[in-house]
Amino acid sequence: MSSFEKVCVIGLGYIGLPTAAVFASRGVAVLGVDINPRAVDTINRGEIHIIEPELDAIVRDVVALGKLRAALQPEAADAFLIAVPTPFKGHNHDPDLSYIESAAEAIAPVLKRGDLVVLESTSPVGATEQLAAWLATRRPDLSFPQDAGEDADVSVAHCPERVLPGKVIQELVANDRVIGGMTRRDAERAVLLYRIFVEGDCIVTNARTAEMAKLCENSFRDVNIAFANELSVICRKMDIDVWELIALANRHPRVNILSPGPGVGGHCIAVDPWFIVSGARDEARLIRTAREVNDDKPGWVIEQVAAAIAVSAAAGTPRPRIACYGLAFKADIDDLRESPAVKIVTELAGRDDCEIVVIEPNIDALPSSLVGLELTSADAARDSADIHLLLVDHREFRLIEAPSGPVIDTRGIWQ
Repeated sequence: MSSFEKVCVIGLGYIGLPTAAVFASRGVAVLGVDINPRAVDTINRGEIHIIEPELDAIVRDVVALGKLRAALQPEAADAFLIAVPTPFKGHNHDPDLSYIESAAEAIAPVLKRGDLVVLESTSPVGATEQLAAWLATRRPDLSFPQDAGEDADVSVAHCPERVLPGKVIQELVANDRVIGGMTRRDAERAVLLYRIFVEGDCIVTNARTAEMAKLCENSFRDVNIAFANELSVICRKMDIDVWELIALANRHPRVNILSPGPGVGGHCIAVDPWFIVSGARDEARLIRTAREVNDDKPGWVIEQVAAAIAVSAAAGTPRPRIACYGLAFKADIDDLRESPAVKIVTELAGRDDCEIVVIEPNIDALPSSLVGLELTSADAARDSADIHLLLVDHREFRLIEAPSGPVIDTRGIWQ
């Protein structure tokens, strides 16, 4: 029997809410905390404010059973999980830990001896230690691992999420978890917490290694995608079908090149490598270059669109209507965070030589940066647009034939 009878989850976004719901589904009393009143009210009605398969049914059930409720402020609990954003600040991709600091400030007044605090937010190396320092400053009456070691009143650990949007519920339960404690005892206590629902292995390490593990995983993928994206640019110049090329190369038993696209988005792969660079600017040369290649890809896509606009104008259509298929950062989700598609469409919308319509089947309204554009259906766009720009390989787009007329397919589904 776990000693964690009540869990408080700070941040009810794409990771925090599913984690809170899965804990609650195992009989744990869970309080979810978020600064967004709309999200809090939605969850307390047994509904969800994000799109994730299976999540709506779980939230509805655990709220009805009284196992999950949401609030704007934390309350006393046995374990606190922090799942808040870690964006950039400034123009040098420096990590912004202000959300983590705010979470520390929020939970500090309700901490007590014997509590466990786990940072789940993907963070630069050293963030867990910084969290513990912030807590210690606000609660000098309690001891923390940086001063008292394994005898500390409050345990602190890091356990990064490792889930794929669209499969979060399944992977929360099935995936292995890397759990890094500030002390061995902290890690072992965190293992007991996650064992409430995790069926994969829980691997114990220290907090810094756990932080770096998540950054390493996503940086590896970023480098592979950068290789594919650079290939697509080279193949365009050499008049080679990059999709055929990659399919042929991947027939080698030890080659696995990923697919190119319009860039890299999301809250992990587009962000995490910069956290490594921020801590080792002179040493992280390959990681930095891969990030720059992927960050440059949206500009290259815009150049292809500009060329198509010029051809259209020369043919007698001076202001062509461009249909942009997809805004999400990956297929079949509604998440627009760090999406290269949004960046591309936003820049195209600022041009005077074209008209933009958007097709994104997973959202009901356009983000603020695109207010004023038309959100339409794929069928309507196929019939009315002069140029077709495929940015995300949603299943809805895979099921239709390639539109007639000029097509710029950044995902290779209409080749």
